[in-house]
Amino acid sequence: MSYQLYRNTTLGNTLQESLDELIQYGQITPALAFKVLLQFDKSINNALNQKVKARVTFKAGKLNTYRFCDNVWTLMLNDVEFREVHEFVKVDKVKIVACDGKSDYN
Repeated sequence: MSYQLYRNTTLGNTLQESLDELIQYGQITPALAFKVLLQFDKSINNALNQKVKARVTFKAGKLNTYRFCDNVWTLMLNDVEFREVHEFVKVDKVKIVACDGKSDYN
């Protein structure tokens, strides 16, 4: 089983809306829509693992809260600076969700 984090992205939400519409018009079954979502989860996790090579560092002024549950870290940070080689971005608040990429979930 893959993580379902990316279902809440623009791409994931659009896929879910399209599948709901196809179900509503009787063009696919809910079971098929579920299989498509599971494949999306596997594919997006695999693509990000294999294709993305960029590294970003960050520094936070304050760690508001943190949580570790089911091999998933959730960090709520304030006053965060993100840096990539020649780029710099500063934000007031950020939520980071980090999953174990080497677990059985992939």
